[in-house]
Amino acid sequence: MSQGPVDASQVPRFAGPDTYARLPRLDQVERADVAIVGVPFDSGVSYRPGARFGPAAVRQGSKLIRPYNPALDVSPFADLQVADAGDIACNPFDIDRAIDTIEQAVGGFDAKLVTIGGDHTIALPLLRDVHRKHGPLALLHFDAHLDTWDSYFGAEYTHGTPFRRAVEEGILDAEALSHVGIRGPLYGKADLAEDRRLGFGIVTSADVMRRGPDEVADALRQRIGDRPLYISVDIDALDPAHAPGTGTPEAGGLTSRELLEILRGLSGCNLVGADVVEVAPAYDHAEITSVAAAHVAYDLISLFALGKRT
Repeated sequence: MSQGPVDASQVPRFAGPDTYARLPRLDQVERADVAIVGVPFDSGVSYRPGARFGPAAVRQGSKLIRPYNPALDVSPFADLQVADAGDIACNPFDIDRAIDTIEQAVGGFDAKLVTIGGDHTIALPLLRDVHRKHGPLALLHFDAHLDTWDSYFGAEYTHGTPFRRAVEEGILDAEALSHVGIRGPLYGKADLAEDRRLGFGIVTSADVMRRGPDEVADALRQRIGDRPLYISVDIDALDPAHAPGTGTPEAGGLTSRELLEILRGLSGCNLVGADVVEVAPAYDHAEITSVAAAHVAYDLISLFALGKRT
């Protein structure tokens, strides 16, 4: 039987453990199906820093999460043993060493991971580890930005380059790569051509508004098929009205409802790993961003639970 969150009828939500959703720590359970792991690293950012405090903020924003998810008709903490694995401590002064540390650390987990960042640089070592276990991956990337640029100031490993590196390393299945939520100015039209060359399809935030979350989710499922799927969620996929606490905000983004509904529409996909990144609480207001990110993580855990049924 799974050990779930602390009972809110016995321990007030402003008390109790500071784990995600007040779940048990990994060292308090014999095994875990899904582990929540934080990576407080933001040395790869190109604008506003602060995502190193994201894991703590998302845990704080998760205190009101309850055990039953009515949108997906699943009780993920009962169907799965979910535990909080704490944070991976990595070098804040050396990006290459930090990437190596993250990759080695996540390789030691038997559980599926929902990783909380941290900036988007951390997606590359996470993808490397999941690829070793599952082979070429379908990628669903929610973001305002492409994150397939080649370099920043000569640096090849930053929060704007992880998916280009992943394609170059043969980690991703070029037939099943999608960005969702893309918007805003680019450096030039060539950015889009280069992104297509790498294999990505784009669903803009305007596409989601016009087509609706259900139609978008249907199209994404068709592109993904039965391939092992990794979902990476940069919280700036949301409009700043829904996620002000992030490092590179762009106007015209998704609503939190649209993002959650698209995720819920992916029930039945072969989800093998996920992350939620770029939460920077210094720019947040009333925990708007951290609460949104906590609920994204909750629906990702719920998708893992639904996958166990099939």
